[in-house]
Amino acid sequence: MTPTRAAEIFAERLATQTDVADVRAALSTAAPGFVLVDSRSAAAWTQGHIPGALHLPTADIPARAASLLDPDVPVVTYCWGPGCNGATHAALALSRQGYAVREMLGGVEYWAREGFPLRGPGGEVAREADPLTAPCGC
Repeated sequence: MTPTRAAEIFAERLATQTDVADVRAALSTAAPGFVLVDSRSAAAWTQGHIPGALHLPTADIPARAASLLDPDVPVVTYCWGPGCNGATHAALALSRQGYAVREMLGGVEYWAREGFPLRGPGGEVAREADPLTAPCGC
C-alpha cells in the first residue's frame, strides 16, 4: 500500500469515527455540534446511558429518526463497546437516511472506563478511571 492510499484510509476513518474523549470534550461545551445517539436496547439505556444522549435503538431508526433528528445536525452513534458493532449498524442506517454520522469508538464501555458519568435509575454515577485506558494523552 502506498503512503498516499494509507493517508486516504486514515482520513476516511477520522471522518466517520470519533472517540469517547473527543465526544466528552464536545459535550462539555455549550454547542457540541452533534446529537449523540444511543442505539442500544431499552434495558441497556435504563441501566445507564451517557448524559445528554438521545435513545434511538437501531431497529427504530427507519420509523423514528425523522421525528427525532434534524437532518442539518450531525449525529454521533454509540452502542455497548468495542466488541459490538451496533453503533456501526446505527450509523449505516442513519447515513442511508441522509444524516451526517460518526461512530463513537469504545461505546459506553469505554465511556465508563474513562471515568465519565453514566445516567441510570439513581441519577448520574461515575466510576474511577481505569488506569489502562485513561488518560490516553493522544
